[in-house]
Amino acid sequence: MSRIDLLSITPLAPEDIPSVSNVFRITIKDAFEREGLGHLQDDLRQEIEAKNRMAQDSLYPQNTAVYFWVARAGGTIVGTISYSPCGEDVRKCTDNRLAAVGELGSLYVLPEYQGKGVGSALIEEVMNFLMKRGIPEFCLDSGYKRAQARWLRKFGAPYAAVHDYWGPDSVHMVWLCSVSDLEDSNA
Repeated sequence: MSRIDLLSITPLAPEDIPSVSNVFRITIKDAFEREGLGHLQDDLRQEIEAKNRMAQDSLYPQNTAVYFWVARAGGTIVGTISYSPCGEDVRKCTDNRLAAVGELGSLYVLPEYQGKGVGSALIEEVMNFLMKRGIPEFCLDSGYKRAQARWLRKFGAPYAAVHDYWGPDSVHMVWLCSVSDLEDSNA
């Protein structure tokens, strides 16, 4: 793994929207294809549109509780992350037990930058944001097998795992994480 030099993370700005939209298009399509879901074109399109709406909404903090950051390598946006109120999938998978917990989401890194510390740097940025605000925990979820393998290594066993959530042989996992545990593991 080669870490990226000159990586910067900043809040999303209006002029970032076209680049962020491109990151969503590339990374979500890549995830669907690697998961064997490339044939689900309507679902793919809906996922990209939902992420684009969330990014746009975050530009108007008076109307939303969504926060969005971008990672740049050499001036090019290569990744995204968000923090927002708990989403519908988390609420469903936990019978609303985590409804009051904020969710880390929209963690997407361009394929050629994956495995180089971009995702970890984005997560660290959100942890700093949460620590400054005294928020002790967050949740995250995933139905992608590749992402689940990473989250299992980073965060341990999930809080909930719902089998056949997206169809036969699919598992949707939800993690509940303590900010202080992650801070301690990064020390």
